[in-house]
Amino acid sequence: MAQKPDPVTLEVVRNALPAIANEMAADLHRTSYNMMIYEVRDFCTALIAPDGALISQNVGGVSHFVADLGVIIEDGMKRYGRDGFQPGDVIITNHQAVAGQHLNNVVIYTPYFFEGELLMFSIVRAHWIDIGGVSTGFGGGPSVRDAWMEGLQLDQLKIHEAGKVNEVLLKVIRDNIRFPDASLGDMRSQIAACRLAFRRLDELFQKFGRGTMLSAITQIFDETEARCRKVVSAIPDGVYEAESFLDNDGILQGDRVRIHAKVTVDGGKMIIDLSGCSGERKAAINSRTFAGARVAYKALTAPLDPVNEGAFRAAEVIIPEGNIMMARFPAPMASWSTVIPTVVDTILTALAPAMKDGIPAAHHGLLGGAVVFFGVNPKTRKRFVVQSLEGGGWGGRPYEDGESGSVSICQGDVRNGSIESIELRSPVLVEERSLRRDSGGAGRFRGGLGIDIRVRNFVEGRWNLHRPSRIDCPPWGVWNGRPGGTADYLLRVPGEKEFRSMNASQYPVPADSEVIVRTGGGGGWGDPLERDPERVREDVTEEMVSAEKALNDYAVVLDGDRVDEAATRQLRKSRGNAGAVKAGAVKK
Repeated sequence: MAQKPDPVTLEVVRNALPAIANEMAADLHRTSYNMMIYEVRDFCTALIAPDGALISQNVGGVSHFVADLGVIIEDGMKRYGRDGFQPGDVIITNHQAVAGQHLNNVVIYTPYFFEGELLMFSIVRAHWIDIGGVSTGFGGGPSVRDAWMEGLQLDQLKIHEAGKVNEVLLKVIRDNIRFPDASLGDMRSQIAACRLAFRRLDELFQKFGRGTMLSAITQIFDETEARCRKVVSAIPDGVYEAESFLDNDGILQGDRVRIHAKVTVDGGKMIIDLSGCSGERKAAINSRTFAGARVAYKALTAPLDPVNEGAFRAAEVIIPEGNIMMARFPAPMASWSTVIPTVVDTILTALAPAMKDGIPAAHHGLLGGAVVFFGVNPKTRKRFVVQSLEGGGWGGRPYEDGESGSVSICQGDVRNGSIESIELRSPVLVEERSLRRDSGGAGRFRGGLGIDIRVRNFVEGRWNLHRPSRIDCPPWGVWNGRPGGTADYLLRVPGEKEFRSMNASQYPVPADSEVIVRTGGGGGWGDPLERDPERVREDVTEEMVSAEKALNDYAVVLDGDRVDEAATRQLRKSRGNAGAVKAGAVKK
């Protein structure tokens, strides 16, 4: 019989469950083999109930993994049944039919039993450096034609069964990937993190008992739902819409990818309808996920609270089958996350008229600038791959400027690779990593700046240079804020004087070539003519804004290192205030 927990016990359990997921993350981070995990932190750790409910997830984990863990457990339960799991089982999966992502995002999960009863699963999703096919780096890009070309597909397979290793399956994986020591080392780290959770869960269940623990989890879900409903109930009821787009899908130039969000607020309930988004594409930018809607909803309701299933009970998400975000296998998904950050921005922008002081301008809207170069080191004759994710600018906010050089809203605590680690592990030189002056959109509160990272390769190899598809739809401003700068990939090979814009996958280059990975800036919030002239002067001094932009966008006249106040007042008066542009107005 379930025992209702006393208030002290409830708070202990409320904090202990996220702490278990956080300790799993720390264990994985310290024992993993590849930079995408121990440096970039492209992973998440969690506890999931047998019905797929999210019990806890690590703080700072990759945000857009929040919607794609429970569905894996649900699928596993259908596959094996409750009686099909045993202590010592370890399941591996990355199949796109269930949680459509690129195949590099490999999931390991293990069943937790207490006194012989299956109560939950510990689960880790982590980015493997390679999973065969063209997956080296970040999955091969939008030009990947199908999942088989992308890499090795693993569909709910027991790599350990009742504690016994499946040596045949292990050999199949090892023989079909380029970096078996790193990837299988990461797999062992994932397994260790899952088993660590068992020790901590045993401590809790033995101390408080099964009934009290399960009752506490139910109450935590209910209270989390109530807090989220309270936030939503403060938003005026109504139907709100916004639209944006990608220039193309990476294959068909000029064929825009539509993103449309219709948000209905009704009391404490929110319905996020993404039916108006593009259908699934032939290009590999499809996914199968509720991540865009869930990330937006969490950001609106309780962004700093630990996440659990209760956080999403009052949010109904509508994405029909065949939508670009509910694509049907075998639609290609190598660049599955391309659309999601822009979806989040579009949902938030739809609500800007109802939450003027609570919604920022759009951020750079892509998963950062991917630095991916790979080849064979001629000295060691070993394969290598350089990987990093570079952040961009976030949108200006109702109360302050946007952050600069930060990863997207869908990436949580993901970080770029340190210059020292990149150069120690690979034959490249990072010549520059700097903020891009004038890339932040002008506004009362300026958008954050994107960055340029310039890398020289000392040996011949191949670069992934996937040109971002947001040139015609730059990170937009709100309330008369200006758009932020857009992203690009630039290449200069020996003998060329100028860099040229590129859009290519696995592009071969000779030694001594240089690449600039350029990320976008955030949009501005509010009229630039309302920005404090002294703050504009500081931006010019700090080389974030040029003197030309200060004059043209902000109507601030500088005389040396000071503001000419009289000339600035006169210039702003002559320009007048163009009036607030409707929030959510996106170029169509």
